[in-house]
Amino acid sequence: MTLKEKLAKALASRAEIEADEERAESVVTGACTPVHDLPDRCRATVSGVVRAVTLRPREGVPAVEAELYDGSGTLVLVWLGRREIAGIEPGRRLRVEGMACEKGGRRVMYNPGYELRARPGE
Repeated sequence: MTLKEKLAKALASRAEIEADEERAESVVTGACTPVHDLPDRCRATVSGVVRAVTLRPREGVPAVEAELYDGSGTLVLVWLGRREIAGIEPGRRLRVEGMACEKGGRRVMYNPGYELRARPGE
């Protein structure tokens, strides 16, 4: 590691350090696309950490909405017809697969298949 890289790492904010860790974890899980590289209306696999979970009804239908952060951006995951999903909680690492699209300026994936992954240190 060069002096410049050491200095940059020492001066990095907590958010930058977490983003670097998430990008590294995404590479380790393999075959995952970074959120900022997701093409519109394309099937993809993304790995990251859940930052928030919300019950947000859509047109009278219950829906669980979660924000998945992978270090490059945030992907909104929406499960329609659900009020809660066991294991989907802030801090949980997930690997999701599904059709990614852009809606209202946000990357969204509806009813993705998911795999719960171990939290760091577990």
